[in-house]
Amino acid sequence: MRLLVATLLLSLATAGAAELPHHLIVCADPNNLPFSNRARQGFENKIVDLVAKDLGAQISYVWWAQRRGYVRSTLGEAKCDLWPGVATGVDRMATTRPYYRSTYVFVTRAGAPLNHLTLDDPRLKGVSIGVQMIGNNAMNTPPAHAIANRGMIDNVRGYMVYGDYSRPNPPSTIITAVAKNEIDVALVWGPLAGYFAHRSAMPLRIDAVTPAADPRWPMVFDISMGVRRNDRALIEQLNAVLERESPAIKVILDAYHVPLETRLLPDGAQRRVN
Repeated sequence: MRLLVATLLLSLATAGAAELPHHLIVCADPNNLPFSNRARQGFENKIVDLVAKDLGAQISYVWWAQRRGYVRSTLGEAKCDLWPGVATGVDRMATTRPYYRSTYVFVTRAGAPLNHLTLDDPRLKGVSIGVQMIGNNAMNTPPAHAIANRGMIDNVRGYMVYGDYSRPNPPSTIITAVAKNEIDVALVWGPLAGYFAHRSAMPLRIDAVTPAADPRWPMVFDISMGVRRNDRALIEQLNAVLERESPAIKVILDAYHVPLETRLLPDGAQRRVN
């Protein structure tokens, strides 16, 4: 009788526990360092490896350029289980707890007298500026909108986020333009800027874009993994892993020179940019 009761209790305790996945299919961009590439050299690849090891799961990739419609064509059609590196709360998918928080940054040559820039700095009107562009509509990057709203148009040059996909890591072109003195300032998503600025032969400086809290065009974003909306079991498992592996994730991000932002607390806790 005692054995029967014990068995029943064990069954009840484990009935609600989701089975760990044995195999994860990951969608990622094959040509988009520092985030991911086909050789699995990006920091998102490394974080996925960490998550899979924690879950005891094997991983395989579906390589897909992270362009418009990528969610509908991948998660939406059940081609994969997750997309790493998406903005928390993005449409068309469920997202995990954030595993890092970063910011858009100013990139300038280290020797130029352009340190500590802000969006309202009068120095910006006298220099050439590069901004990341998505298209010719309202879907452009926050810095592109913020600069245009301040009347800076004639001295601004756009660099497509998607870029020339026949070349390695096409979004990095905007960082190269600063290093080659083609533009004076670039406003770039922090992880891209931190990685390529560190690898540049020309010493480059990065500073967080401020003001960052404009509700129309925020400059700081939490980053999560995205899964299918109805896959609550996987979300819960990933959330637990991301919490457990937070210190190891931080080590990976630091190795790739990702500028990290701490969440601002009500008492004005310090902001941090690497």
